[in-house]
Amino acid sequence: MNDLPKQPRAPDPANEFASDNSQIDPRDFRNALGTYATGVTIITAAAPDGKPYGLTCNSFASVSLNPPLVLWSLVVYSSSLTIFQNASHFTVNVLGASQQALANKFARSSDDKFTGVDWTPGLGNAPVLGESVANFQCRSVNRYYGGDHVIFLGAVEAYAYNAKEPLLFAQGAFGRFIADDERKKAP
Repeated sequence: MNDLPKQPRAPDPANEFASDNSQIDPRDFRNALGTYATGVTIITAAAPDGKPYGLTCNSFASVSLNPPLVLWSLVVYSSSLTIFQNASHFTVNVLGASQQALANKFARSSDDKFTGVDWTPGLGNAPVLGESVANFQCRSVNRYYGGDHVIFLGAVEAYAYNAKEPLLFAQGAFGRFIADDERKKAP
C-alpha cells in the first residue's frame, strides 16, 4: 500500500487504449479500485431457447433518472458474453446482506446456477430473483466497448425494491452497511 500518487508518464495518444500498453500495474490498480465499496448484483438474461443465464456483478450504476437508464459491464472473455449481447432484456438483481452464498454461486462458472434458486421470468424472460433487495428489468439499449469490457446500457422498464439490508463488496470481501446514528433518528 502506498499513499503516493501513481502518475505514469503521459501516454502516446495513438496507443493509449491498446491492450497491455498501460504503465499502471493491473493488480495494484485493482487494489485501488477495491477501496470503493459497491453493491452486489446478479445480472440475468435468457438465451433464445429460454435457458436462464446469470452472473455476479458489482459494476452496476445508474446513468439517468429521466429517462431511467442504468449500466453494467462484462469482461470480453466471459463465456456468457454472447447471451447478454443478444438478449432483448436483462435484469439487475440487487442482493441483500443474507445472499452472500448466492453471490458466490453466480460468481463461478457452472451450468446449473439456477438449480434451487427462487426466480420468476421477467421482461424478455430475464430471471427476477426472489428475496433480492431490488430488481431493475431493463431493455437492452446499447453496448459500448471499453478496454477489456463491454458496457451494457439498459432502459429500465420495471423495478421493485424493499427495505432489506443490501450486500456490499469492498477490498475483496463482502460486508454490510452500518448507518450513522443520525440517520436512524431521522423521521
